[in-house]
Amino acid sequence: MNTTMDSLFDLGDRVVVVTGALGLLGKEHCRAVAAAGARVVVTDLEASGATAFAGELQALGASDAMTVDADITNLETILALRDRILAEFGTVDVLVNNAAIDDKVPRGAAGLEESRFERYSLTRWRKALDVNVTGTFLTSQILGAEMAKRGRGSIINIASTYGVVAPDQSLYRTSEGEQTFFKSPVYPTSKGAVLAFTRYLASYWGDVGVRVHALSPGGVENGQDAHFVSSYASRTLLGRMARPNDYHGALLFLASDASAYVTGTNLIVDGGWTAR
Repeated sequence: MNTTMDSLFDLGDRVVVVTGALGLLGKEHCRAVAAAGARVVVTDLEASGATAFAGELQALGASDAMTVDADITNLETILALRDRILAEFGTVDVLVNNAAIDDKVPRGAAGLEESRFERYSLTRWRKALDVNVTGTFLTSQILGAEMAKRGRGSIINIASTYGVVAPDQSLYRTSEGEQTFFKSPVYPTSKGAVLAFTRYLASYWGDVGVRVHALSPGGVENGQDAHFVSSYASRTLLGRMARPNDYHGALLFLASDASAYVTGTNLIVDGGWTAR
């Protein structure tokens, strides 16, 4: 790669905020931008273990890293997050809206009944919408406004293939064909909303230099049972589930000047899942 291409992907002068930063993909998003030299703000509901992780990021190449525990559904918390970032670094350049709830139900007969649409609880519905949609709105509103003031920035909303296509409920069956649970209605609904919000915000802030993107990952292999992994892999064109680090390149592209003429788009990285 020549010097010009190196500079396109360089984040050495950028402050990158990642929400839900201590989750499986959150950590990978942090590692991706750290390796490009960013100053990384590791943001999670509970920052337990975050100090050690920030040290790891600096070893990877981050020019600096700080940790902040924040509830993205709470306005006062997000205002405090903004103030801490500005006091420490003076700017916000990139926001990765990664924090989300992927609804889980207990396995067995109780979980199967609980996950049926006809019995799906309003409490679960509201909680996931609050985090996945309202949280994305709040962080974008407060931190994105700082980007708009400076006339530069990139917001990356982590969506999902299930915001594009319907869940395949057959994946959640045993090898004998028994349904173990149903994928919830709120996760695809909320991720579809994130895609619509991405287009809205790209249009709203386009003329002030703030780019807004969605990144839609496919399923990530993370200790699932062999039957599920095999069933999922058979539906993808590349014949496998994603590895946690398979999204590094896409995230770095959207965060950096390599995507300077890209906004309002949904970058689907799913091994060909949605192409069938």
